[in-house]
Amino acid sequence: MEKSVVIEEYSSDWFFQYQKEAMKVREVLRDRILGIEHIGSTSVEGLGAKPIIDFMVGVSDLNKVDEFIEPLHRINYEHVFHKELPNRRFFRKGERGAGTHHLHMYKFGGEDWDNNILFRDYLKTHPDVLIQYCSLKKKLAEEYPNDRAAYTKAKHPFITQIIEKAKIDTSNGK
Repeated sequence: MEKSVVIEEYSSDWFFQYQKEAMKVREVLRDRILGIEHIGSTSVEGLGAKPIIDFMVGVSDLNKVDEFIEPLHRINYEHVFHKELPNRRFFRKGERGAGTHHLHMYKFGGEDWDNNILFRDYLKTHPDVLIQYCSLKKKLAEEYPNDRAAYTKAKHPFITQIIEKAKIDTSNGK
C-alpha cells in the first residue's frame, strides 16, 4: 500500500534516525564505502518533508554494489533496481511505497554525489530558497496526494535550477 504524499514539519529526530542507520550501514559495509551523507529534505533543518530518511553512500565502483545486497539485506534494506537511473544504486528499508529509509549509492565524488551535497547545502545557506522549496513541496503534495512519482517529477525542475545556481556560486567562490 503506497503512502499518500504528506509533508510533515521538520523534526530534529530525523537527524538521529539518520545517524542510527548510518552507523548500521558502516558496520556492515566497513571500508568498502568512501563516504556517507544525510541528504534530501530530512537533512535540512527547518524544511518540511515526507518522513523518509534519505542518505547516500559513496563508493569507488558502482559495479561492485552487488556485493552489498546481502549484507544490507541482513539489516533490512532491499535492493530496488531502477534501470532509468544507471548512475545510482538504491536500497529501501520498509515496504514498497511506504519505506522509512532510502539509501542511495553513487560514485564517490561523482556528479550525482556532488549534486546532492550542493542542493542540500544551498538550502541550508539560503533561507529564502528553503521557504520556496517548502512551499512548492506542500503545493505539489496537495496536487499529487496519491502519486509519489508525479510529485517527485514535478519537483525536479526546481531542484535542477538550484543545483545550477549552487554550481555557479561555487565557481565564483561564494
